[in-house]
Amino acid sequence: MENETILSKEVLSELKQIKSLLFQNKTVFNVEDLAQYTGLSKSKIYKLLSKNLIPTGNNANIRQKYFYKKDIDQWLMGISREDLETEEEFNQSLARNRKPNQSL
Repeated sequence: MENETILSKEVLSELKQIKSLLFQNKTVFNVEDLAQYTGLSKSKIYKLLSKNLIPTGNNANIRQKYFYKKDIDQWLMGISREDLETEEEFNQSLARNRKPNQSL
């Protein structure tokens, strides 16, 4: 009986590790996934959504809210989508204005 209990605990531990590894490979989250990933409550996530303070995927054909992991990672680090777009525009402007013989 004791061996079965130990075995059950080991199996549960292994399953948790597998689940964690699979979760790390996800690229798109739903609200539940996002809550687990960030540690925020679902209530807090919905409040952020209502104030447009969290980056979401946008597809008019999908009613459920979803989130791209890369956007969430940047949001958690304090990097907004607008910051990235501004930086990209700046880099493109530099590339257009660079003289042909100049190198970086």
